[in-house]
Amino acid sequence: MSEYKGIKGFQVQTRTEDPVPYAQALADNPYAGTWASGADVNLGRSEMASAGTSTANMISGGEPPTTVNAEQWNGSSWTEVANLNTARYGLMGAGTTTAAVSFGGDTGPGSNRIGNTETWNGSAWTEVADLNEGRFRLGSAQSATYTAALAFGGADPGGGVASTETWNGSSWTEVGDLNEANYNIPGGAGTNTAALQMGGANGAGNEVATVESWNGSAWTEIADLNTARDYLGGAGTQTSALAYGGNTGSVTGKTESWDGSSWTEVNDMATARQQIGCGGASNAAALATAGEEPSTSAKTEEWAFTGLDPSTTPAAGYADAITGDFYYNSTTGQFKTVNDGGAPIGTWSSGGTMNTARYDQTGAGSQTSALAVGGYVSGPGSALTELYDGSSWTEVGDLNSGRYGQSSSGTQTAALAAGGSHPPSTPAYVESWNGSAWTEVADLNTGRNMTGQAGAANTANLVFSGQNGSGQQALAELWNGSSWTEVGDLNQARHAVFGTGSSTAAICAGGNLPPSPYSVNAEIWDGSSWTEVNNLNEKKGRSGTGGVSTLALVFAGVVPPITAKTESWDGSSWTEVADVSTARSGGAGTPGTSSTSTKTLLAGGGTPSLSGITEEFNAADFQIKTVTTS
Repeated sequence: MSEYKGIKGFQVQTRTEDPVPYAQALADNPYAGTWASGADVNLGRSEMASAGTSTANMISGGEPPTTVNAEQWNGSSWTEVANLNTARYGLMGAGTTTAAVSFGGDTGPGSNRIGNTETWNGSAWTEVADLNEGRFRLGSAQSATYTAALAFGGADPGGGVASTETWNGSSWTEVGDLNEANYNIPGGAGTNTAALQMGGANGAGNEVATVESWNGSAWTEIADLNTARDYLGGAGTQTSALAYGGNTGSVTGKTESWDGSSWTEVNDMATARQQIGCGGASNAAALATAGEEPSTSAKTEEWAFTGLDPSTTPAAGYADAITGDFYYNSTTGQFKTVNDGGAPIGTWSSGGTMNTARYDQTGAGSQTSALAVGGYVSGPGSALTELYDGSSWTEVGDLNSGRYGQSSSGTQTAALAAGGSHPPSTPAYVESWNGSAWTEVADLNTGRNMTGQAGAANTANLVFSGQNGSGQQALAELWNGSSWTEVGDLNQARHAVFGTGSSTAAICAGGNLPPSPYSVNAEIWDGSSWTEVNNLNEKKGRSGTGGVSTLALVFAGVVPPITAKTESWDGSSWTEVADVSTARSGGAGTPGTSSTSTKTLLAGGGTPSLSGITEEFNAADFQIKTVTTS
């Protein structure tokens, strides 16, 4: 008789408890770093010294004009403290908010490179011994202390220098030179015995990708950055660092993470900047302060990782749920299998209430990092924008043109809002969101409202269907980051559809079809044309949506009357799953990605009165079933 191991490839295990879906949790909540906006500095500037961490930081000096101003960051706000003794820019620093050192710089205008060093005791600056070589735009080991600092590279009156100096709290000592005389290298990481020099400009004035590692006595060239740049920010240690922003010929927000052996491009800064202040203890926590955009900036951004860290979770002895597994639960005395769940097995739960109740607004982002845009409050339409962090909503920069019934897609830091209603017109307005403000960009070719939209960012989007004075529309338009191009029409003209996915793989379903009420029709976009697929189980429009073209959810909306039903799309058919708690229409959903399609939210809507209720949907893609003889 064959054994189960011979059939399925593994032996039946005995467990005291059922496994849990860590693999699914990792897919739903991946470990990834993002930049978030923080409070502005009091004095916008560039080329300043920084000291400290991402939650306790200090900046001093900078320009324009050349300043002595110093400020401290407590993790939420900046406070002015006692000034430096000597105004300068292009200086560097190390230490903490209570014990710091700032050194080098240029007093401007002209070439006035100095070696001035000042120490901070928590209340005042004191001039101490100068660098042996006066210079500016040099590098520093950002995690070094005020009694054990490292200064390297930079420019003196004769050009770029390779010299390195160590600080012992009272004097500077020249040590081993860099292999390449680089300047414009404020980006640095580590301590005075284990540091990284990242990027900069060479003797010819060209941006470089060079990275060198310091072992306390000598520099060694190691793996280059992916993007050559100077004037970048840096944070972390010799084995866990972050390089961000800078100049590549133009200002950039590119961010790269270092794991001790290689550089990986990660999420960009929300605002591209160079000559920024920096700080942070590792590649998991960093601060980007002020700088140039190219105009002088006062912005602060904080870098942090969110999600489940696969290197630290789950705990030892953890048993993961793997589809196809068969085991014996000794606690319950049952044989069990882990089956493919088919439709998501999930529930809706309450989230934070919006600041302003409304309906016919739209959403972007993910369940824990969402954006709600515009909507109907009263009159011609709302310009309100709110951000959701997974528990509460915060009002941020308004749209330039208030409206409702527009569509939107993208992320919380890079979204696009198109069309809408601003009675008595249905404008073609399009606005792009950069994480802090909306900017008007090129209009749609055809103004309309109640459209569907799909796209992962504000640089590649598809807008489809809608209505205007000419009636129902089947039009689809494609955005390439600068202009709109009409592409293949839908098979069925309608408005108030639900749409999600990307600009090359989208799904459109439901919608309004006057004079008949609503549609069950569903269509898939493959990048060139629309194809009709299996219909929804229930006619509906003005629904919320989440997911991608092969794994999606459509929830609530108008049948009529308003409905609470949720349907799941698996790429071939629709299945009814858990209802929302409060039936409504015109609420904002979050598209998410293929790995977060079963984690979405529904915010606001009409119940039929205006609502600010938020509900969150969470699901696993597997089922544990008890084996029976029946």
